This record gives sequence, C-alpha cells and structure tokens, in this order.
Amino acid sequence: MVTSRSGELPSGLRWRGYGSGDPVTLVAHGLGATPGEARIPASGLPGTRVVITLPGHGEAPDAPPGYWRYPTVAADLLRVAEATGATRAVGVSLGAGALIRLAAEHVDAFDRLALLLPAALDRRSVTATDTCRRLADAAHAGRLDRLSDLVASDIPAGVDVGDYVRQRAGTLLRLGDALRELPTQAPLDDPAALAAVPAPVLVLGGTGDPLHPESAAKATAAAFPHGRLELLDSAAPLLTHRARVRELLVGFLRRTA
Repeated sequence: MVTSRSGELPSGLRWRGYGSGDPVTLVAHGLGATPGEARIPASGLPGTRVVITLPGHGEAPDAPPGYWRYPTVAADLLRVAEATGATRAVGVSLGAGALIRLAAEHVDAFDRLALLLPAALDRRSVTATDTCRRLADAAHAGRLDRLSDLVASDIPAGVDVGDYVRQRAGTLLRLGDALRELPTQAPLDDPAALAAVPAPVLVLGGTGDPLHPESAAKATAAAFPHGRLELLDSAAPLLTHRARVRELLVGFLRRTA
C-alpha cells in the first residue's frame, strides 16, 4: 500500500499517487513530457500509480544548477520509491535511463521494471546528440517557433495530436540546460552491473526515432538477465500505438511471478 500520496523533494521533483492498493508502481516520464504525456504509461495499470513530475516540468519549479545527471535523477526516483513503497516502476526515455542507473546501483529495488523508449545504455548515438543540440540551441534562444518545428518533425504523418506540439515545445523552452547536458552522458559506464538484477524487465522500443534508436532498446533488453524486448513499428509509439503500449504494460505489470 502506498505510504505517501504526494510530495516534493528539495530538487523540485514532485509526485502524486492515483488509484489504490497494491502493487505500487512508480511512473517516471521523459524529458520535455507534457503533463498528459507523463500520465500515459500509468493508464490502466493495476493498484496504485505514483506519477512523478521532474523539475522544470508542469507546475514543478526549475531544476537546481547541476541537476541533470543520471545519478542525480536516479537518486531522486529512489527517494520517491522509498517514500511511497513502490515495488515496480515504469520509465520513459530519461525516466527509463534514470531507472537503468537506479537498477544498476540497487539491484533489488523493484520486482518488475518497464523501460519505454530508452535513449541510451552506455553510449549515445551521434544523431541523437545532434538532435538534442538543435533543441538546446532553440530553447536557449527562446525560439518557441523553432522548438515547435523540431517537435512536429518527429511526429509521423497523419497522426492527430491536438495541441501536443505547442505544449511540448513550451515545456522544452524551460529545459535548455538539460538538453545541453544529458546528451553528453549515458546512464551507465558499464552495463555489466545489470547482470545482477533479478527482476523481469520489459523494454519497449520503436523504429525510426533518432532520439530513441532501436539499437538502444535492443542493448538495454540484452543487458538484463530477464529482459524482454518489444519493438513497435513507429517513430512515436506512445502517440501512434497507445492501445498496444497499454496492453503490453498492463499485461506485464499484472503478473506476480
């Protein structure tokens, strides 16, 4: 049972619990996620969902200087897991990377782990780094129009996303430092640390996404002894394949063994 329904850490990270009962699942979003986007992976999950809001997102305050490091974000997620009694976790992009780091340092932290769209494991692609650099340049220049163009260019044609582009661009406008700092890092120096993680791990990747390459999803799944890889034929599966993503997550997280 969740022991703390909501709270805020000194870094500005906030969390809120939804639903009730066990299991308690921590849900960590990606960099630049809108509030609605951050809640997508929690939809339909059994028990209690503890949805975090990273600094600089939604109504959370901006991050303190030097915050955007995988070990720092991972330590914050561990604090929330301990405060809420979370035994399972779902992470998207940056959230997935932070959970990878957390799992390497605390191999028994969770009994089930779902990693959606990991951007990197122990190295980052040149294409992803260049994409983040363009986003960072636009954010530091205050160019909301340029950010909107860059966000829109990653959405598959024909997908109705409402005002998602505007909302995401507005979030990224606050995250210039993160967009500069994170692409120079990877969650781990040596993936061998993940060989000691006993939990089942679901890794979900997409195809054709420069920020979340298929190779990163494959490497992440292979690094865990009980890793399972699911690849969806989309550059933005959380937008184009929501029903399938929900089906995979709910099925995986309903299991008890």
